[in-house]
Amino acid sequence: MNNSVLRTTPQEKKEQVAPAKGPAKAEDPNAQSDEKQRKVNGASVGQNESDDAELQNIEVCETFDDMKLRDDLLRGIYAYGFTKPSFIQQRAVLPVIQGHDTIAQAQSGFGKTATFCIAMLQTVNPGCGTQALIMAPTRELANQSHSVLAALGQFMENLRTKACIGGTRIREDIAELQQGVDIVVGTPGRCFHMINGNYLQLRGLKSVILDEADVMLDKGFQEQVYEILEFMPKDVQVCLFSATMPDRVIELAKSFLRNPKRILLAKKDVTLAGIRQYYVDCEKEEWKFSTLCDLYENLDIQSAIIFVNTKQRANWLAERMNQEEHTVSVIHSGISPELRTDVMRKFRAGRSRVLIASDLLARGIDVAQVSLVINYDFPKPHQKESYIHRIGRSGRYGKKGCAINFVTQDDAHAVRTVEQYYSTKIEELPYDIANILA
Repeated sequence: MNNSVLRTTPQEKKEQVAPAKGPAKAEDPNAQSDEKQRKVNGASVGQNESDDAELQNIEVCETFDDMKLRDDLLRGIYAYGFTKPSFIQQRAVLPVIQGHDTIAQAQSGFGKTATFCIAMLQTVNPGCGTQALIMAPTRELANQSHSVLAALGQFMENLRTKACIGGTRIREDIAELQQGVDIVVGTPGRCFHMINGNYLQLRGLKSVILDEADVMLDKGFQEQVYEILEFMPKDVQVCLFSATMPDRVIELAKSFLRNPKRILLAKKDVTLAGIRQYYVDCEKEEWKFSTLCDLYENLDIQSAIIFVNTKQRANWLAERMNQEEHTVSVIHSGISPELRTDVMRKFRAGRSRVLIASDLLARGIDVAQVSLVINYDFPKPHQKESYIHRIGRSGRYGKKGCAINFVTQDDAHAVRTVEQYYSTKIEELPYDIANILA
């Protein structure tokens, strides 16, 4: 299949680019922003222009009222607990509402999901067929985005939304879609099934959102996403959102985005300033487990996620921890959807305090009480973006978090790759560690 041009692409215009001041220090609720200007203009600055955050004459809305949103949506925003838009919301909501193709990047936990949910709710006309499709790479993330969407739109009369994900009854999805749904949130596999079967009608579709776009446009999903886009109306709006936007994604997006608005972070701004990053030199792979047990004895762990690189590794570590009488839960793609849902429900409720996970849980999953992330396995050099998403599970909503990385000699190159690429420093874990989670 020819993927070079999926939609008609006019000649790109050269737009003036202005610098951003970096992310807000706190997300909703009560997000704070250093940006005081209503309009952002001027030339980009910095040693490497392509690395600087880019704002293309985009209006900055200091409050939700400045966005001139519908009253029933504003009511849902404030009922959700938001009081002030975060950095990304101040800049990306309006371009999406205005119909621009958009590439938007923001640090994990700083409001990307609410950004596109607010925009879609503002533009939708309830009762007029499916007008927006939001796709995410995992069931958990799609379900979470649908929950945010439903909560923000709870006061909008006649609004119908639908989570369309694998692992659920296909007949129920078909029945609900045939009754009429305004906004669909789903995973690529189930969405394609519904579209290909003509159950999900796209004649009136106005907008497509790709959440975690760098994954959605990677080898595992790229072909299916392209196939879905080929069903879309030629004038459909496409928006990409993620905490990490590798150059390959931005280059790839040129084939199907039309003069997009770009809100991007410099690589040095992608790491989260509120998350302390440490490493423990375990020297040998077989010494990692005893190191983890030592941490358990010295830290008061209220809620933590332990990341490993494979499903098999997750099962093995969970079994070893249970043998040592440490209560943990485990989640990965090899577990049934029903069990995954139950595991996440218990973890969010605090009935399970430590969760061992593969990268399935690295992206977008929001559990506010998580204060510690342990990378039992450090991501490989070609998975450097995964590091940012993993540690972003702590420090949500601008709170302080902590990431502890177990490394061996084999991980030295991977650690240097992360440090250099994101201009960050991973410090050695101090001997006096009792207070690092205080």
